[in-house]
Amino acid sequence: MAPKVLVSDKLSETAVQIFRDRGIDVDFMPDVGKDKEKLAEIIGNYDGLAIRSATKVTEKILEKADKLKVIGRAGIGTDNIDKDAASKKGVIVMNTPFGNMITTAEHAIAMMFAVARQIPEANASTHAGKWEKSKFMGVELTNKTLGVIGAGNIGGIVCDRAHGLKMKVIAYDPYLSQEKADKMGVEKVELDELLARADFITLHVPLTDQTRNILSRENLAKTKKGVRIINCARGGLVDEEALAELIKSGHVAGAGFDVFSEEPAKENPLFGLPNVVCTPHLGAATTEAQENVALQVAEQISNYLLTGAVENALNMPSVTAEEAKVMGPWIKLAGHLGSFIGQMTDEPIKAINILYDGVAAQMNLAALNCAVVAGIMKRSNPEVNMVSAPVVAKERGIKISTTNQDKSGAFEGYIKVTVVTDKRERSIGGTVFSDGKPRFIQIKGINIDAEVGAHMLYTTNEDVPGIIGTLGKTMGEHGVNIANFTLGRAQAGGEAIALLYVDEPVPAEARAKLAETGLFTQIKPLVFDVV
Repeated sequence: MAPKVLVSDKLSETAVQIFRDRGIDVDFMPDVGKDKEKLAEIIGNYDGLAIRSATKVTEKILEKADKLKVIGRAGIGTDNIDKDAASKKGVIVMNTPFGNMITTAEHAIAMMFAVARQIPEANASTHAGKWEKSKFMGVELTNKTLGVIGAGNIGGIVCDRAHGLKMKVIAYDPYLSQEKADKMGVEKVELDELLARADFITLHVPLTDQTRNILSRENLAKTKKGVRIINCARGGLVDEEALAELIKSGHVAGAGFDVFSEEPAKENPLFGLPNVVCTPHLGAATTEAQENVALQVAEQISNYLLTGAVENALNMPSVTAEEAKVMGPWIKLAGHLGSFIGQMTDEPIKAINILYDGVAAQMNLAALNCAVVAGIMKRSNPEVNMVSAPVVAKERGIKISTTNQDKSGAFEGYIKVTVVTDKRERSIGGTVFSDGKPRFIQIKGINIDAEVGAHMLYTTNEDVPGIIGTLGKTMGEHGVNIANFTLGRAQAGGEAIALLYVDEPVPAEARAKLAETGLFTQIKPLVFDVV
């Protein structure tokens, strides 16, 4: 059955057609996003949801979304999605951060010009029949110092455009390497230096706990007299009340704001002040940007539902379509390894340690980690998946660590998972053979070679004669067919293990019969999702 997607906001017909062309069943209901009750009523029918800003995806909506796998936001902002609730539900949240980069950067540049030359006020004055030529004395951008707070995708474009305007560009960004700064042709500085030197300051960072109020009253007081401040990023980055006071005092010469701490902004301390240009969150409001983000979100949702590719996800590591093809068997292996240990472990887990060797170490480890943790968590919560598993693990205080190393053995690559509890450590290793099938290659340090089957039986025993016969005879007596059989031991006469790949679950009566022999120290039925 084809995946089913709901478009609950006004996306372009071209974007909707992308779903159809990709073989996805799509319902285009552009007004249903505004009707919470109707959305809650129908959301349970869909695998994917494509939205803009009008649809509010709340925890209550997600409670009804039993089939939902992915939410795609056409645009950057995802404040209208309860991402914590989505993660716990196992729903991927994607946005389209690149579709409106140029548009937002150009708006910031336009705001700089508008503030530098007092264009809105001069326009209003002229329309009013006044000719106040001497009143509107502006400044040039050429040779001025532009301070860019946040030199990522959009900030980087602003830096590039500013160079074309012959501005001197300095940037504050904790994640900007010196190598990248040199390549961009910007001077990397600390925030205090930027505040002291910049003639214009423009913000291009997301709103986080670290960036909230980054231009606080204290930091605004450190700015150069006559500075002009532009915010086309997010409301809440600037103390608007403190900025208004500095504009009134003449310390700040002007400001251009497209975003505000409260939106829709009906009232704001900046409104009505001289040489303050305000627009109603128009950063992404161009025909090109709106079309781009709509097309991108349709492609991203389609790619995930059809190929497993995860692009621009906010609550799960991204996996490209190319990675998904190569990593598919390894992600399955990671899940099987986690599932094995999860089913073997009855006590609370304190830590999960994952070792990646050879080719596995060169893959997208964050995605593989999610698969391992999901496999482990499924024992106690069958509904958990790669999105929700890390959330569940964090809530339980489980520490997750990874190690990667160069090829160290007979296999091109392998994964080894170890869980730590108060009582013991338990480990299992696996690899992917050339046929693309996952294999278990080590359990408790004992080397084996076992295919992964939907139903398996794991036993441990002292290495003595008769184990194979006992297992075979008991399975036969209870009508259980053995598809594959793997043995391993640490040393002659030491601890040994057996892993049976059987065609159907081993009944409790058969396991009880094995226990009666006194030969086995552990008998454990295992179930794996091998689809």
